[in-house]
Amino acid sequence: MFENTIPVWQRYLTDYNEGLGLVYERLVLNDFLLALKDRTGIQTVLEAPLYGMAGVSGINSVALARAGCTVTLVDDDPTRLAGVQRIWGELDLPAQFVEHADWGRLPFDDGAFDLAWEWAGLWYLADPAALLGELVRVARKAVFVAMPNRLQVGYWLRKHVLDRDFVKYVDEGWADMGRIKRVLQAAGARIVEQGVLDVPPWPDTVMPAAQVLQKLGIRSKKLDQQFTGEGWQWSTMAYYLGQQPELRDRVMRYALLDHAPLPWQIKAIWAHHRYVVAVAGDREGR
Repeated sequence: MFENTIPVWQRYLTDYNEGLGLVYERLVLNDFLLALKDRTGIQTVLEAPLYGMAGVSGINSVALARAGCTVTLVDDDPTRLAGVQRIWGELDLPAQFVEHADWGRLPFDDGAFDLAWEWAGLWYLADPAALLGELVRVARKAVFVAMPNRLQVGYWLRKHVLDRDFVKYVDEGWADMGRIKRVLQAAGARIVEQGVLDVPPWPDTVMPAAQVLQKLGIRSKKLDQQFTGEGWQWSTMAYYLGQQPELRDRVMRYALLDHAPLPWQIKAIWAHHRYVVAVAGDREGR
């Protein structure tokens, strides 16, 4: 497996201040997952791997669990998995936590889950194609795969200016949605939907705003104060724990582009992620 870009996930097992961009990303994803559940009648869910999104690992399926789904989470790192299990305990939510290192052979029966999915984790794996085949094998109703959108401005800013080394730790070829679709189809899946998610007004640099300004050589006391300190605290966990019930309203006011009735191909110019939904063989998935 490729290393994560930096071992930031260790920090976020205890520090839940993720930043505005990550909270937005997760809340938009929540809406998508709940809509997919409503369309397909999903009751059992596998998220494998549970990492991929920056910030707090392992909480992408929380909304589904709260909606009554039975959730199984898979990780190949025992320390991270233990931390995620503790976090779900804080949320008082049940889930199955599975430590498993062979992404080419998941320890589940064929069609064991209504939904098998991953978010932005493929490019960390040694053999992403094998995992995609396994997601198809274990899915009964739907497979959902999302990866960073390489076309959007923030990605290029990160790659060529802000964090040139990050490509040493990922395989960029697995952010190619065309390639992902071909692998899913070769595994016997049928593509039923594709599009974009996470289209806020800011670019996706995967860095805190204050750090972006510093990298760009922009120094301003006013901006530093705006993007740091107690006033710049953004935590999905605070929302989940009921500590900041107003957080969703504060964050989703930026969702004009996500909610705009535009073709996804137009949104793709700025969207942070692309996704595909597929069904295995002749299984119903929509």
